[in-house]
Amino acid sequence: MRLKVCCEDRIGLTRELLDILVRREIDLRGIEIDQVGIIYLNCPEIEFEAFSQLMSEIRLISGVTDVRKIQFLPAEREHRELRALLESLTDPVFSINLDGYIDMANKAALDLISSSEHQLVGEHANSVFPDFQFSHWLEKEEASQSCRMVVMAGLDFLMEVMPVHINDESDQPVLVSAVVQLKQVAMNNTPQTVFRTPSDHGFEHLVGQSNKFKQLISQAKKLAMLDAPLLIQGETGTGKEMIARACHRHSLRADKPFLLVNCVSMPDNAAETELFGMAAAENGGTAKKGILEQADGGTVFLYEVGEMSRHLQVKLLRFMQDGTFRRVGEEREMHVDVRVICSTQKNLPELVAAQQFREDLFYRLNVLSLTVPPLRERTADVMPLAELFIKQFAADLGQSKPRIDNALADYLTHYAWPGNIRQLRNILLHAMTQIDAEVMTIDDVQLPEIENTQFISEESLDGSLDEIMKRYESGILNNLYRSYPSTRKLAKRLDVSHTAIANKLRDYGIGKK
Repeated sequence: MRLKVCCEDRIGLTRELLDILVRREIDLRGIEIDQVGIIYLNCPEIEFEAFSQLMSEIRLISGVTDVRKIQFLPAEREHRELRALLESLTDPVFSINLDGYIDMANKAALDLISSSEHQLVGEHANSVFPDFQFSHWLEKEEASQSCRMVVMAGLDFLMEVMPVHINDESDQPVLVSAVVQLKQVAMNNTPQTVFRTPSDHGFEHLVGQSNKFKQLISQAKKLAMLDAPLLIQGETGTGKEMIARACHRHSLRADKPFLLVNCVSMPDNAAETELFGMAAAENGGTAKKGILEQADGGTVFLYEVGEMSRHLQVKLLRFMQDGTFRRVGEEREMHVDVRVICSTQKNLPELVAAQQFREDLFYRLNVLSLTVPPLRERTADVMPLAELFIKQFAADLGQSKPRIDNALADYLTHYAWPGNIRQLRNILLHAMTQIDAEVMTIDDVQLPEIENTQFISEESLDGSLDEIMKRYESGILNNLYRSYPSTRKLAKRLDVSHTAIANKLRDYGIGKK
């Protein structure tokens, strides 16, 4: 029960109230004192007769003008209003106490880090924000508002850390806690003081939870610290360039340039000038620095090196041998300290065998190597990536993030993705520009039918034979249902009975709105 006691401002009145509660053995759970002469009490419920006697005894206290039962205390109402306001915010918000531990987090914060309030409350803030030392910030005599860029779940956020003060008895502000608010920002809306360029993207921007992804990132972090050439192999759209950028950011060259050379469909003369630079013209023109010279101390990324012409392969081989080169039209040799990272979707040993790629250059480039697995072999990563892309697009488009329904999630997970992560990103971007609902369904995405989809991967082979076959069958039906969206059409396509297909679709929840 909660009581509101209206009274005069008299010394000892509060003590007499508490004495009555002690004498009647009534537990006091909370008390609030209003400056205008109101005392609020929070106590357990008691029997009606005992309650009537308590009210009578309180009214007999000198200075008490009224006492009545109320539904809630002012602080409770304020707390619930504040909580409702926080839950309505789309920005993640955390409260950090003076010991550096999390006291509270709103729903957006819990969703961001995929945690429950029970798990998160009591965690040290450094486990959630490893790049910000809260303990050091809280120890400052005058902790002030701090603003910086952070990466959470692969997304860029502007993190604002705001101190919370209350006034002490001498009316001086005292630090009592901190509130952290994360504001997701699109690239073109990032403040110039904390602008993040694409080359700043490190391993924290790469999202996945499959075993193959974890093994890839673990190996990449080790190779990133070495200074030898690195060859990254993988199908188109698997994220080879992002891996290369992350390796640069994780290396000792991180504060130096990362420059890209696209080896695809570039004429030899243009590519040679782009890579090695050009001497000054005889009429007094200025020399042009090439990519290698501009990247001195940093990293050069040769995108799709398998497309490089034989002429350029010879030039590159000489540079790989001793780090020297000549600008086009110049006799003077130059030396730079550059790490070379290459990517290719082609089978370089086959190109070597076909005499389309120099064997000696292949061995120079293939000192260290990474193979990025295709998305169809990382089915556990499809939904984390989809959620990441949708959050990014929602921020870029200035609209709320739609939820992916279960049928679409199953469909995306079982699709073969010949274009890999790039294809997944593009189809979700198209869907986001068309959708105006709170839920994204299978009807909102446009994917070409792939009848020979390969579902067999290490992850899809978990469980019994019956469970594996059901996943395989569900994937086939999900794929074909897009092109044959009725049970009769699909039954005819698969040459089975209408009843059998109807039962299968119902069992797998395919086609339900």
